[in-house]
Amino acid sequence: MTHNAITISPGWRFRTALVVAIVADALQIVVFPLFIEGAASPYDDILDFGIGAALVSLLGWHWEFLPSVLGKIVPGVDLVPFWTMAVANVYRKAKRSAITAEGFGQQQAAQQQAAQQQADRRNPPGA
Repeated sequence: MTHNAITISPGWRFRTALVVAIVADALQIVVFPLFIEGAASPYDDILDFGIGAALVSLLGWHWEFLPSVLGKIVPGVDLVPFWTMAVANVYRKAKRSAITAEGFGQQQAAQQQAAQQQADRRNPPGA
């Protein structure tokens, strides 16, 4: 029996990405407002592009990362933990996708088994 399920393990890549996102958001919410310069803040921009590159490296490209980068450019909006929310959303979608694919694979396997049983009833092995 073959499974066409997408297996995305919540292993070290997701854990590392989540830790990186939490640390980045904490820095931007707690530390960087002490030196806030708005959209012209080079430290925020460097951190955002570095975090974006690290998350893409760990999890691959996801559309959830784009609002995180764009939201950090707008002053005041960068107080929302976008990176953490983006990683959590990627994990949620990956988990839902794996469950859906697994359920589809199980449904397909059950249909194949039912078809095989029906064919066996029509053509018994000794006939």
